[in-house]
Amino acid sequence: MLTSLSIKNYALIEDINIGLQPGFTIITGETGAGKSIMLGALGLLLGDRADFSSIRDTDKKCVIEGTFGISNYKLESFFKKEDLDYEQQSIIRREILPSGKSRAFINDTPVKINALQKLGTYLIDIHSQHETLSLGNADYQFNVIDTIAKNEAIILQYHKELKEYKQLLNRFEELKEEQSQAAKEYDYNLFLLNELEEANLKDGMLEELEQRYEELNNVEELTENLSSTINLLQQEEIGSLESLKAMKANLSKITKFSASYENFHERIQSVIIELDDLEAEMTDALESLEANPEELEIVNQKLQVIYNLQKKHNAENVAELLEITSSLQQKVSVTENAESALTEIQSVIKEHEEILGETADKLHQNREKIIPAFIEQTEQILKDLGMPNARLNIELAQGTEFLSNGRDKLEWYLAANKGGSFKEIKKAASGGELSRIMLAVKSILAAQSNLPTIIFDEIDTGVSGEIAKKMGEILNKMGNNMQVIAITHLPQIAGKGATHFKIFKEDNEVATQTKIVKLEENERIEELALMLGGNTKSDSARAHAKALLN
Repeated sequence: MLTSLSIKNYALIEDINIGLQPGFTIITGETGAGKSIMLGALGLLLGDRADFSSIRDTDKKCVIEGTFGISNYKLESFFKKEDLDYEQQSIIRREILPSGKSRAFINDTPVKINALQKLGTYLIDIHSQHETLSLGNADYQFNVIDTIAKNEAIILQYHKELKEYKQLLNRFEELKEEQSQAAKEYDYNLFLLNELEEANLKDGMLEELEQRYEELNNVEELTENLSSTINLLQQEEIGSLESLKAMKANLSKITKFSASYENFHERIQSVIIELDDLEAEMTDALESLEANPEELEIVNQKLQVIYNLQKKHNAENVAELLEITSSLQQKVSVTENAESALTEIQSVIKEHEEILGETADKLHQNREKIIPAFIEQTEQILKDLGMPNARLNIELAQGTEFLSNGRDKLEWYLAANKGGSFKEIKKAASGGELSRIMLAVKSILAAQSNLPTIIFDEIDTGVSGEIAKKMGEILNKMGNNMQVIAITHLPQIAGKGATHFKIFKEDNEVATQTKIVKLEENERIEELALMLGGNTKSDSARAHAKALLN
């Protein structure tokens, strides 16, 4: 629950700090006194978007800080998941700096805004005046029924399964589109693929062919130069090998005189061996040279095929042509295996459909089970709130389409008066009746949930007198299970609070400020008398105020 709230430099508030108690707390004040400002500040603590224009003094930072007692609400796992220090009295702080930058902290650890939003869902439900209108909204109606049916875990499971199912459906449509496009291009792609595969391409093939072409195209020049070179090596008198052998013979005579001469002799021997090997290899190469016009033509044709393919596919080398071949093989395969691929994914879709259907059935059954009791409870509370003949009807119909909340369609209908026909709740109820129905719903939800705090912003719109008194009693009863804070203009409701705060505006020499004070019993009597009698506080108004408090 919210145990304290501090607001500094926010809108008309310079600095207020209030402590809050369990049970039913009332906040009253004239229109425009600043009640909405307090709700705005609380909204910032719960992750609402910060607005720089809300800073009172733009030279100072705005700070909103709330202390929450959370020991009874099993939030340790949330703090662990978010890597935050868990404290039984946890502090949430929001700052808006003069620069316009916003910062958020949980127990003095900086956090992102979505962390506040997540934590806020466990701490406070703020019921705004506009939320009453959401009674006619299908999402809100589902949320109420699912909360009472304790469907939260099943809904999370359903959303996960629905996401996977939709992804499969999208993939199925994409595959059909791919196959449709591939079918249109199949003949052309198959022609290109056959052309590439007939070339029997291999990496490095182009370089080998080009080298072989040069050899075959230059046989005479190669023969002439190799023969001349071998002749220079082999001549008996002036050939290189003969000269080297003579050098070797000379050096062999002087090796005994020095290690250096021995080294010369060995090195000459090495050169002779190398030249012998070179001469043998060149001889083999010369013998293998032979003019072969037929092979030359074949090599030339293969080269032209590769060059043409490179030009056609805008490829720089054979490696790129091989990549294009692989891509074409895949495209052709898509078309050739289209039927089996579609059948396979359809089978997977059917499996997911069955799983999703089972989860949707669980949601439907749980909803169907609690609706009668919910209707009975709501009608009983409405009877206490001055609608003795009100009848609520909730139609739950299961279809075949998978929707965001299952396969159900849900609609609430109301017959407000005896003998009246059922109509959609948003069309059948007046503003005051909607307020009473919303309070009935909230009181039932409060008994179901483990939420620490609920704040009502003028839930009493459109009611007065005895009905307002009954509303106050219900709010007071809700305060037995949770912290209830109500902003109200009605003394009948204000008199039911265990604690009473008054918000008011005060002018000083410089500016107008919003302030808030906790009222003691005598002050509460005066406030209620003022609410009862307008600007005059008569003895009868005070007596009435005392009666309301008692």
